[in-house]
Amino acid sequence: MTSLLSWKSTPRSPERGERSPWRCLRHRGMRWWSAANMVSNTGTWMQLTVQNLLVLHITGSAAATGLSLSVQAAPGLLLGLVGGAAVDAWPRKVTAAVSQAVLGVIAFTTAALVAFDLLNMVSLMALAAVTGLVATVDGPACALLGNDLVPAKDVPSAIALGSVVHSAGRLLGVALAGVAVATLGTASAYAANGLSFLFVAAVIPFLKPVADSVLSRSGAAPRAPDRDAPGRQGRRPGMGAREGMAFFLSRPRLVALTVITAVSAVFGRNYGLTLAVLVTGPLAGGSEDFGTVATVLAVGGIAGAVLAGRMQRPSVRWVGALAATGALLQVAAGLSPGLIALLVLVAPMAIVEAVSDTAGTTVLQTDPPPGMRGRVLGVWRTAETGWGLAGPPLLGLLMQWAGPRGALVAGGLIIAAVIGAGALLHGRRAASRSIPAEPAAASLPAQRVPVEELSATA
Repeated sequence: MTSLLSWKSTPRSPERGERSPWRCLRHRGMRWWSAANMVSNTGTWMQLTVQNLLVLHITGSAAATGLSLSVQAAPGLLLGLVGGAAVDAWPRKVTAAVSQAVLGVIAFTTAALVAFDLLNMVSLMALAAVTGLVATVDGPACALLGNDLVPAKDVPSAIALGSVVHSAGRLLGVALAGVAVATLGTASAYAANGLSFLFVAAVIPFLKPVADSVLSRSGAAPRAPDRDAPGRQGRRPGMGAREGMAFFLSRPRLVALTVITAVSAVFGRNYGLTLAVLVTGPLAGGSEDFGTVATVLAVGGIAGAVLAGRMQRPSVRWVGALAATGALLQVAAGLSPGLIALLVLVAPMAIVEAVSDTAGTTVLQTDPPPGMRGRVLGVWRTAETGWGLAGPPLLGLLMQWAGPRGALVAGGLIIAAVIGAGALLHGRRAASRSIPAEPAAASLPAQRVPVEELSATA
């Protein structure tokens, strides 16, 4: 009993606290921001749960449902660069608050049109396009604002916590959507989402970024002064977009991260499609069996996000290793003989994917200098939208040609091969840079050779 009491009274070691996945919650601003994100994610998933069914009900066309999603994604593909440049050019807190308020107005407008039975195809597409346009600014602004609330070493913890909040908000939002629609009607889901946006907009003005002096007292290295701070350059977003693209392409780490993420997203992350066909096809399962697989994926994703929160300085090499590991697990999943074997493989697949995503997002949001991060996220959003639109059709063609097992195996091998080739190329370049070049013959000093040596060699 004495040993138990003494164990309980033992203070937690500082090193253990620095590795805690929840260490970002030590900062008051992050606690408020996480609560706001929980409310926002819940409202978003309430709306998403009924959105496709609503579009299908209004238009009677499945093609229209896909078209509305494409119209909403199009601004991210075409204007992602400009949106990221705007985040760097404008005050970040004001930008995030205004964009959240505008998204709230759009949700309330949709709710009113649905309630009065005035929503038609034209207004639906217009609202989808405006939502996508605002999201090109809102996405990077909110992401970077959250990072400003914690020290740089706690950014992985903040990103991992965001993943957990996203998953929890999804579960809660889907459940509440059913209750709201059954009791208050479809418009209530949009109204609830509008309220969630306004809640976030109301919280943002009270958030205070972590000050350099606080970081210095805590023993962490202070952040470098932001000489390119938002709102100080008077730069037009169009000019900043070109600078952002040039900077992105000049950073080999960011280019490598883009290649790894793109090939993984196209050939390895659409498990909702590949595993659904595998379970209901070759494994002869039903919808309940796929529901079990989807649940294991969700639980594994949350566990991976918690594990990823322990990271402090992830690297692109670490992201590549995790992605390659996930690809090999995907190959094994494609060859699994039954549902039990698939479930055993799905859990580590989800964990590895979550850790890899958190590590990649951390590199993306911390590698550039502060004044360039909005533009980097803008470039990323454009690229991400591109492979998000191209991925499902390409994977569908692969499944049609090779079947679900073949698509999983071939996709995993493609991912592993691309990452392996990139690592080999990087290793050769690093080796060539480390070998000192031999001096040219013309630059060598002249040496006198004794006549005896000349005659002996002759």
